[in-house]
Amino acid sequence: MQKVPNQFRESAKEALQDRDLKTALNRGTGNANNNRITAMAELPDAYALRQQGRAARLRALHELPEMLERLEANITNRGGNVLWALDAAEARRHVVEICRKHNVRTAVKSKSMVTEEIELLPALAEAGIEMVETDLGEYIVQIGDDHPSHVVMPIMHMTKEHVREIMMERIGMPYTEDAADMTAYARKTLRENYLKADLGMSGGNFLIAETGTLVVVTNEGNGRLTTSVPPIHVAVVGIEKVIPTWEDFATLIQLLPRSATGQRMAVYTNCFQGPAPATDPDGPEHFYLILVDNGRSNIYASEYAEALACIRCGACLNTCPVYQQVGGHAYGSVYSGPIGSIVTPLLKGIDNASPLPFASSLCGACKDACPVDINIPDMLLKLRHDLQHTQEPYWQVGLKGYAFAFSHPLLYQTGGKLASIATRALASTTANDKINALPYPLSGWTDTRDFPPFASQSFHDWWREKHAADSDSDQL
Repeated sequence: MQKVPNQFRESAKEALQDRDLKTALNRGTGNANNNRITAMAELPDAYALRQQGRAARLRALHELPEMLERLEANITNRGGNVLWALDAAEARRHVVEICRKHNVRTAVKSKSMVTEEIELLPALAEAGIEMVETDLGEYIVQIGDDHPSHVVMPIMHMTKEHVREIMMERIGMPYTEDAADMTAYARKTLRENYLKADLGMSGGNFLIAETGTLVVVTNEGNGRLTTSVPPIHVAVVGIEKVIPTWEDFATLIQLLPRSATGQRMAVYTNCFQGPAPATDPDGPEHFYLILVDNGRSNIYASEYAEALACIRCGACLNTCPVYQQVGGHAYGSVYSGPIGSIVTPLLKGIDNASPLPFASSLCGACKDACPVDINIPDMLLKLRHDLQHTQEPYWQVGLKGYAFAFSHPLLYQTGGKLASIATRALASTTANDKINALPYPLSGWTDTRDFPPFASQSFHDWWREKHAADSDSDQL
């Protein structure tokens, strides 16, 4: 069952009890994070490259309307079709109408998080169109009736043993413990789908405005087969993926594979500029680019516009101590981890994802890992501030009282002394001199950890005594 963002706390508790999930996350995030660190360390100017990549993305966002219009004009001039989708429903409608126009019955799709976001596959199934995922991870998710848990590695939450069980049960794979044999069996099974597909669908890593080029980056080769063998290619891409020039692409393509998988370069980088010309026997006869908004314009017009600079590498997920413990499903959204904790509330409405901005230790590891240096911790703090206006009345009163006490030194010091007396008295009744239980709402802390008593002497008192003693010794 698909979880929802507002269930994060319950989902996280459940995830923490899943030993198989913990094993899978230790393997997946550990390897990905270590590989990223090694690959980025090879660059003598890694910081400068990140800042150059950041500048490219921010410049693209600054000129977003103009870049999109230029992109559309260049693709249209080559015989391609550009469609705009204000929301998920319109995007789904465009795809279904294209399928009906060309009498499509079977289709193949390479990896695309936007199609997950707009819930495309259920809509196609309802319209009688069979869509097969061709990315290996997405294929396992599809045949296992599951959902992706990572923007780059969809089955980050699965062990090899779990994947083997799904493939044996759902597609009749013989027993094997060799990952290479499992991959070969999936490849053989999928190959038939490319040959019979009426339509191929992709996402897009970048849209280059100056030439009207769609770029799809993969490691498995499925992206090239999906977009070149069927007679129709439909690309579904978020409007934020546009960049101005090939020079910007040259910067970002150095950062994307290093940050996502720790590779110096991806195995396949495919570029498309429309349908194949009459002189070229290879490639699709028809090309459609569907540009999806679905809430991105609202983010663009807000103080969180920087979140749209994300290149979907997943580095912040791999390094996040929260994601490493609970995985992606706990977030209840296509976009998980630190960047998902920003994007999901902004896309779905902050009331519909209120726990996510708090699903962070604010350690800053996500910002350090981000290839375009997005200030994720700062935006999480801003979202927490925004949530103050939607919290229950007792929280609002409590926070105002807290702020008032911290603004008045005498009240602050008096409160500290009373807290020290009370908490030390409670702690003295326990075996470990720690407080094991506090009343609601403070029980949210003691349900999962002990509460240490306040110190017998505050820092202010210690400071005054120390300086008084130093002053007396100086006079002597």
